[in-house]
Amino acid sequence: MQITDAPLKVTLVVGSNRHGRFGPVVADWLLDLMHDREGLLPEVVDVAETDLPMSFARTREATAALSGISPKLAAADAFVVLTPEYNHSYPAGLKNLIDWHYTEWQTKPVALVSYGGMSGGLRAVEHLRQVFAELHAVTVRDTVSFHNAGASFDDEGRLKDPAGPGAAAKTMLDQLVWWGRGLREARELRPYGA
Repeated sequence: MQITDAPLKVTLVVGSNRHGRFGPVVADWLLDLMHDREGLLPEVVDVAETDLPMSFARTREATAALSGISPKLAAADAFVVLTPEYNHSYPAGLKNLIDWHYTEWQTKPVALVSYGGMSGGLRAVEHLRQVFAELHAVTVRDTVSFHNAGASFDDEGRLKDPAGPGAAAKTMLDQLVWWGRGLREARELRPYGA
């Protein structure tokens, strides 16, 4: 087996499609961190820009929507999933995007970033861990969460105090890179038998 140091393809999934959502502010911050980190090639899949039906019918419209999403997920070595917390869980649009895919998630690591009110989206993160385990994906241990997220960023979308979230993001991305490289090498060595 030849170990490669090729850049890790990381797809950031922006998980909210609500009107007035806060997700793009956090997503921009995450993308800046990923672009600043050597060895990562970030790509974005935004739930708000998808038009997947909830019926799972393979209509022409569904096929067209999937043609812009599925290749990005399939090509990824790893994922960062950004989720708000709605009613103690993650949004329906994110679940729909996840459920339209299966092999695209398999044997790949998933880092979880959340935002919300008092809980910072951590209940949504715990639900997502169960979903990704069922899809044979590996969630990394450390997360980044923004409690009362709107108060954490200024009007220009910059963090008021970047030290804590920046350190948490570094730890999370370190773990994602380790798992991403390790699982990519494992997939190259032998097919996954699930």
